[in-house]
Amino acid sequence: MKSTNKTKHNGAAVLSRRLRAGGVYRREDLAPASSAVDRHLKQLQDAGRLKKLSQGLYYAPRQSAYGSLPPEDSDLVAAFLRDDHFLLLSPASYNTLEMGGTQLYNRTVVYNHKRHGRFTFGNRTFDFRMKPRFPSKLSLEFLFVDLLNNLGELSEEREQLLHNARFKAQKLDRRKLTRATSSYGTVATKKMIKEWLDA
Repeated sequence: MKSTNKTKHNGAAVLSRRLRAGGVYRREDLAPASSAVDRHLKQLQDAGRLKKLSQGLYYAPRQSAYGSLPPEDSDLVAAFLRDDHFLLLSPASYNTLEMGGTQLYNRTVVYNHKRHGRFTFGNRTFDFRMKPRFPSKLSLEFLFVDLLNNLGELSEEREQLLHNARFKAQKLDRRKLTRATSSYGTVATKKMIKEWLDA
C-alpha cells in the first residue's frame, strides 16, 4: 500500500516539475507526462501548485508579497486559443484617446480568428470576438476606428463621443488614420471619418 501511495505522489511530483510559476496549461498538454493525469492534477490543486481556471485549463500560481498573482492575460488567452495571433483590448485602452469617454467594455475584449463568445476563467471574463483582420498591436489610430465601430455599445455617450471624435480625427496622423480606417473600419465608420477628413 505504501509503495502505491509513493508511486501516486511521485507521479504528481513528475508533473509538478513541468510547471512554471505563472504558466497556463491545458489538460491535454500535461497528460503525456502523467499515467493518471486527472488524479495528479487534483493532487497538485490540493497542494496549491495548480489552480483550475475552467474545464481543462489550469494555472501555476506566482507568489508575491501580497499573495498569489493571477496569470497574465496574454498567457491565458494564448493557452485557451492554442494560438498567439490575437489582440487584447483592456477596458482602459480607449482612455488613451483622451476623448472624454468612460470604459467601452466592462470586460477584456479579445480579437482573434478562432473563438467567439464570452468565457470566464477564474473570476475574469473575456469577450472573444472573431475578426478577419486586426493589427498585431494597439495604436491610437486603430483604437479611434475601433471605438467608432462599437458606438452601438455606448448609447449613453454616443453624441458626446461623436462630437469629440470629429475634432480628434484632425489631430491624428492622417496617413495612419486613413490606413487604419481602410483596414479595420465598418462601412459607417469609413463614411464618418472620410467626411471629417475631407471637411
